[in-house]
Amino acid sequence: MKLCAGLRRRLVVVLAFRLGLVRQFHRPSGPVGRVVGRVMATRSSNVQRNRWAVDQLAVRPTDRVLEIGFGPGVAIEALVARVTEGIVHGIDHSELMVGMAARRNAKALAEGRLRLSQASVADLDDELAPLDLILAVNNLGMWPDPPAQLERLERLLRPGGRIAIGLQPRTPGADADTARRAGEEITGLLAEVGLADIETRQLDLQPPMVLVIGTRTG
Repeated sequence: MKLCAGLRRRLVVVLAFRLGLVRQFHRPSGPVGRVVGRVMATRSSNVQRNRWAVDQLAVRPTDRVLEIGFGPGVAIEALVARVTEGIVHGIDHSELMVGMAARRNAKALAEGRLRLSQASVADLDDELAPLDLILAVNNLGMWPDPPAQLERLERLLRPGGRIAIGLQPRTPGADADTARRAGEEITGLLAEVGLADIETRQLDLQPPMVLVIGTRTG
């Protein structure tokens, strides 16, 4: 069945809008990005999964922590509440998100317990080592060459330090089985870079979120 020209144009506009919105969730910018940032900062599932992830990690007051892709700073807020004597580093490739997270966590920044930078995972400074914990929630898929990046991240950990990768699948039709397979894939990636004692925890959202945690030995 042929579509009339008007309908085709409307479909093109809708598809372009959806693709643009997906890009904004990956790297918010401009007026639309500010709206997206507010959504990420207030949407109940986003707030819940970030706070839950931090709750799972038994973060200590003296820890040195890095969060990759912190967005509006929900997990950062939970981390700096726990890390009172150590330091929390955060990187995000969106300038807009750096500003939003900085406003949300202004007190910790002023006290020197938090450092935020606009950067991608590929730009990480080796001087961040040694780290006790590296956390990334819903951004592993945006990394260039995840295995190579994880290998480098593993080297930034002190012995006993951990990498925690959180993922709630957002593709159409994603379900519990999608989350399970994603957890298995992340487990394989962490094992390949030499992390041990790998465990997977699950938060019962729709679809579920998995948090895969691996520990550096030696």
